[in-house]
Amino acid sequence: MRAPSADPRVQELVRRARAAQLSRRQLLRGVGVGAAALGVTSLAACAGPSGPGDGSRGTVRWGNWTYYLDYDEDAGTWPTLDAFMEQTDIRVEYFEDIDDNKTFIAKIKDQLKLEQDTGYDLFCLTDSSLVRLFERDELREFDRAQMPNVADQMIELVQHATFDPDRQWSIPYQAGMTGLCYNTELYPQGVRSVSDLWAPDLTGKVSLLSEQDDTLGLVMLDQGVDITGDWGDAQFDAALEVVARQISDGQVATVKGNSYTQDLQADTVLAGMCWSGDIAILNEEAGEERWKFVVPDAGASLFIDSFCMPAVTDADAQARELIEYYYEPEVAAEVAAYVQYVTPVAGAREAMERIDPALAENPLIFPDEEMSGRIFDMRSLTAQEDNRYAQAYQKVLGN
Repeated sequence: MRAPSADPRVQELVRRARAAQLSRRQLLRGVGVGAAALGVTSLAACAGPSGPGDGSRGTVRWGNWTYYLDYDEDAGTWPTLDAFMEQTDIRVEYFEDIDDNKTFIAKIKDQLKLEQDTGYDLFCLTDSSLVRLFERDELREFDRAQMPNVADQMIELVQHATFDPDRQWSIPYQAGMTGLCYNTELYPQGVRSVSDLWAPDLTGKVSLLSEQDDTLGLVMLDQGVDITGDWGDAQFDAALEVVARQISDGQVATVKGNSYTQDLQADTVLAGMCWSGDIAILNEEAGEERWKFVVPDAGASLFIDSFCMPAVTDADAQARELIEYYYEPEVAAEVAAYVQYVTPVAGAREAMERIDPALAENPLIFPDEEMSGRIFDMRSLTAQEDNRYAQAYQKVLGN
């Protein structure tokens, strides 16, 4: 094990990261792990203490997913975010407002279309949904010439998007894998493939994800489809038929966004589709490996959640400075130690060795060559495909 660094800044980062990891267990203690269980609303999730970071250099309103930023429950603070505000005198109002992509976009679509203020200067959406805003010219381009950390530190895995090959409009915040999970105590036989979810002894105990690309991407992989390649309606319809049948037959109990973790913790779901970092959160709360994350035999799908700015914002310079800060390796490692998703920052692994050497070897945070070969990035849908597929998927879900 590497000896602790004598650098006071590194020592402080280590202290904050470990405090956030420990406090997350307290944050999640209880049956529910969603925002409602915490009594968190959009306003209650707002960070922005007074003092040195009181906003003399402006304010950034940042919308993000739940449990997607390091949080210290004991102090009631967001360590890296508070440090940014203190260092820069830029105030950040932080909102845990995203449960799934489509509902969040639906909330702001009218303002985007009318070129009005959305209430956000920055938000993190999954690339597969973000592409629609890009196509409608509803995003503001980043001045990449002013973002040296992003240029120097972005890992190869996330550097290029089909719709944004040079990442001018979208800057990856975190990435991760959509795979499978199961309750190791109540379903010890486990699952290794999507088809295993349809076992008779799991009837009514399975959860799927409301994110269409994630759920159907895994089903298509299970059916032998190259989701990165030239698949089309026939492959989508075949995957959708499987999901429709399992829902109608009662095999599937729930189809949810971020809140699916509540059903896992309440033991109403024993196996299902999940996002890699969430299982680490649940196991930390339980104090043991009560749930197991599995990369299916056919492979897992990759998702990338990226920073983007709405076309209407007065805080583009401040937002750019915030992103640059989160591309500092030490800061990225501190966030990764908490969220345990794939960090897009190349130097974060070396920084993680000083915070938590075991996490530095975790392929779910820092994918090695073997893991990288088992995760697949679904090709971007055209607007026509997205519209048809979304309607078909929602119909299957009863919406």
